[in-house]
Amino acid sequence: MRFPEPVRMSDDHVSPVWARTKRRSGGGGGGFVGLLVTLLALFGVLTAVLGIKEKSLAEGGAMMDGWITAGVASARGLVGQAPEAADTAAEKAGAAAEKTGDAVQAGAATTADALKAQ
Repeated sequence: MRFPEPVRMSDDHVSPVWARTKRRSGGGGGGFVGLLVTLLALFGVLTAVLGIKEKSLAEGGAMMDGWITAGVASARGLVGQAPEAADTAAEKAGAAAEKTGDAVQAGAATTADALKAQ
């Protein structure tokens, strides 16, 4: 019995031809390379748009340099504030631990007195 063409099985597989999935060759680095290419393309488009807007690639580049400088300055400001915030948090944690220790000690003394009274 002969099968019509769409139903015919391939010689080396047990599933119908239309049910087989296409396998990709290569693998793991495709996502990273795609992201890198996309970021570079966006950077190129931004450079071109700023060059057209400012009527000079140099002035467009200077504008991007200003943005980068402002971003780096704000990041440095945040990093500079991090030690101060960590010191404040450590002081608050130390105070809370001291209060907890006092409460535990008071509870232990109360429990000891209650056990002695029995």
